[in-house]
Order: sequence, then C-alpha cells, then structure tokens
Amino acid sequence: MYHLALTLETPAANLALDEALLDAAVEGELPGEVLRLWEPAQFFVVLGRSSQLAEVREEACRQDNVAVLRRPSGGATILTGPGCLMYAVLLDAERRPELHSVDRAHELVLGTIAHALAPLARGIARHGTSDLTIPAERPGDPPIKFSGNSLRLKRRRLLYHGTILYDFPLDQIETWLANPARRPAYRGERGHRQFVTNLPAARAALENALTAAWNANEPLVNWPSHRTTELAATRYATVEW
Repeated sequence: MYHLALTLETPAANLALDEALLDAAVEGELPGEVLRLWEPAQFFVVLGRSSQLAEVREEACRQDNVAVLRRPSGGATILTGPGCLMYAVLLDAERRPELHSVDRAHELVLGTIAHALAPLARGIARHGTSDLTIPAERPGDPPIKFSGNSLRLKRRRLLYHGTILYDFPLDQIETWLANPARRPAYRGERGHRQFVTNLPAARAALENALTAAWNANEPLVNWPSHRTTELAATRYATVEW
C-alpha cells in the first residue's frame, strides 16, 4: 500500500483530496491502494452526504469563522481540527471482493484499525455502525467514542475515511454542533461531551500504528493535485454543495 501524509491549506482542499483519490483510483490513475493521514490546522464542521444543517449551530460557526462543509460519504456531522487525526484508505474491491458488502467493509477497516491501536489503549471496540470506542472510566457506564467513520463505494473502489480524537478540545464540540437527528443505541441520551473522548496516545504513535497495520510503506509521490484543486473550487467551496 502507498502512504500519503499530506495536509492541504484549506478545509475544502482537504476534503476534496479524499474524493480526488477515489476518482483517481476509479480511473486507474493510482499505482495501488493508498493510506492518507492528515490533521487540520483549523476547526471546521463536516456534514455527511445526507446530513441536515439542523445538526450545526450555524450562527456560532459564523461568529467564530468555523467553516461548514459536506463530504461525499455518509455518516453523521462531525467537528474536526487540531488534535483530531484524519485518515483515509483507498481500497480495491476487485482484489477484496468482500468490500462490496457494507457490513464487511466496516468489519475489515475498523477491525484493522482497532487491532493496530490496541497496544495504545485497552478495550478498543466497535459500536454502532462505524464507531470505535474505549471503556468508560466508571464500571458499568456505556463506552465512549473516539473515532467516527464513513465510506463510499464507487465502481469497485472504496473510500473509507474517519477521525481519531487524541488531543482534541472536547468542550468545543457542543459550541458548534447541535444534537444529532439520529443516535446509535449505545449513545442513549448522552450529549457530545459525555459521549466522546480522546484516545490516550500521541499523534506519532497513531500514525506509526496505522502505517504498519496497512503496510503503507511506499510514498505516494504523484497525488491527484489537479483533481483536488478542481473539486475544491467547483464543489467543496460552494454554498450549493
């Protein structure tokens, strides 16, 4: 697998790069499967493909100059920024036919990530559709989430991407996100602050663990920069999208 450690300057460009990698994979322009790791320099909100703006505190985002964008995959609305490691894997469903099943895709990717991170924190488990959690500090309390993930399958190529909170200012989440319209059963009525946590690990340790787990040892030198620029300008930076 190829490795791309690349954070671009704007939120729009960073989201566009994930989709550009998927499109490049579909068109046969990538040399193989890819792991991308990046971390935003500023806070911004990302809606899932079908998420509603009601999940965002729009006025607070406007006042604080927090961008609100939309990604091409499903899943819930998230807040990202410094202290949140972002990852994306581009996988070949021709080589991995099990990826045509959404459930199997979640199982493969989240299983790989959970196994990779297991030495860094005890009790990592999958909950809901595509969350990774660790046990609550108090015995008997429900688990708490540190990673949310989503996917998009396009012509036998899979984009699977998500978040890993490790040094994130968790109190900020309720400042810019409203309560979600849909909640996984294990969340119950917990608010954002009670539901999420940071994984107790350093960024370098997370990156090393993920890179090793995916055997992403070959640098991706030629990434789809032109596709990224075009998508950022024509889609991700537009109000309509």
